[in-house]
This record gives sequence, C-alpha cells and structure tokens, in this order.
Amino acid sequence: MSDPWRLDGQLALVTGGGRGLGRACALELARAGASVVLVARTATELEQAAAEVRALSDELRGDRPSGAEPPPLVSTLVADVTQESEVRRVVSEASALGDLRVLVTAAGTNRPGPIRDYAASDWDELFALNVRATFLACREVGRDLLARGVGGSIVTMSSQMGSVGYPGRVAYCATKHAVNGMTKAMAVEWAREGIRVNAVAPTFVETPLTRPMLADPEFRAEILERRLPTGKLAQLEDVAHAVRYLACGASSSVTGHILSVDGGWTAW
Repeated sequence: MSDPWRLDGQLALVTGGGRGLGRACALELARAGASVVLVARTATELEQAAAEVRALSDELRGDRPSGAEPPPLVSTLVADVTQESEVRRVVSEASALGDLRVLVTAAGTNRPGPIRDYAASDWDELFALNVRATFLACREVGRDLLARGVGGSIVTMSSQMGSVGYPGRVAYCATKHAVNGMTKAMAVEWAREGIRVNAVAPTFVETPLTRPMLADPEFRAEILERRLPTGKLAQLEDVAHAVRYLACGASSSVTGHILSVDGGWTAW
C-alpha cells in the first residue's frame, strides 16, 4: 500500500506561490513528492521560491533509493489570477506538464480600515483577489479533473476571519466568509466525482503581508495576549503541514471542511 502522506507522481498548482504561505505550501508539497507549479504576478519572487524548491528537490534526490520515483519538478508561471483568460492559460499549461491533481489557492491580500472610511476600491481589490481568483482557479482545475475523469484535491486558503469578525477587517472578513461558503459548495457538488475541496484557516502568521501589522506593538499585544489562547503566532510550517494533509490521501474521507490552524482563536 502506498504511503497516504505522499504525493509522488502528482502535480500541484499553487497560486500566490512566490512568497509567504504559498511558498511554504509549495515546499511542503514538494517534500511530499509532488511536482509543483508556482503562480504569481512577480517573476523575481517566483524565481526565488522556485530556487528554494529546487534546492529541496536536490536534497531529496540524494535520499531516494534506487528505482524510486523521480524527484519532483518545479515550474513557474507569471499570471494575474484575477483574470479569467490568464487562469485558463495557467491551468492548461500546468496540466500539460504532468498529472495535475492538487490545487492550493494561496493568492490573497488585505487592506484593513474602519468601515466608515473604507474605500470601495479596496473592497473591490480584496474581492477580486481573495474571492474571484480563488473561484477561477478552482473552477478551471475542477474542469480539468472532470474532463480527464480523475479525482483530486483542492485546498483553498481561508482565515480565522472566515468564521468571526474583527474591527478594521470588514472586507477581509467578508472575503474569507465567502471562501468558506464557496469551498463547501464545491465540495458537495464534486464529491461524487472524487474531487475533494477543503480550506485551511490560519490565525496570524508572520508573512510579508502581515509583517507591517504585527510591527505595531499594541496590535501585536492584542493578538498574543488577549486573542490567541496559545499566546503565539502560527508558523508557516503549521499551515503548510495542514495543506499537505488535505492534499494527500491521508485525508481521503475529508471534504467540505474548514481546518482551523488558529491557536484556538475561534474556540472562544
């Protein structure tokens, strides 16, 4: 019986793969044996992330016994995943590279601000990247899997803010609540086709996106001392391990689930 924690021979597509959570997830999927295709808007960030994955692949190659599966491949695609034509191109090119079975939608952004002053342009930007881009990627990968008659795993990137509210996060909370609903609807619709759809919902993780917020001592104290029962931020690896679990066969009976990696934030 094959190892249910492995993804050997499978191809994983990771949007937002150039940095932060996307990069960490790509590294973990490669560690599980998957070939990975990294997608982002910035070529330099993609190449830096790809270099890390290739270095890991070289390391893994040395540990492989004779006759084992070949080491995972790494590819990059520059694209704006809010654009329908770009997403179609990305999925088509990724599918041509291998047996596309895993999608991780890590592309996302945040623009905090009080409701009464919140700009409609910021609202539109968050919905474009956090919701529209997630939907487009999921739809196109789903179409590819359905056309080939194979199963797969889609993992969307949600947040603890998809279950609760928080001051100054009106648009972000709205988008992540939307991601949770979308995830459940797709899971129900595609379950009989062998396509599982789940979400990972992290608490604050120190990434390029959150670093400016966490640099505020008052905000950081609010998070660590009054909001998180564990009293600590999640690590990139915590989120990546959860994504690997949902991507691989170890979670074969799990679909439509929102997996919180939130240090207990939503437990109270």
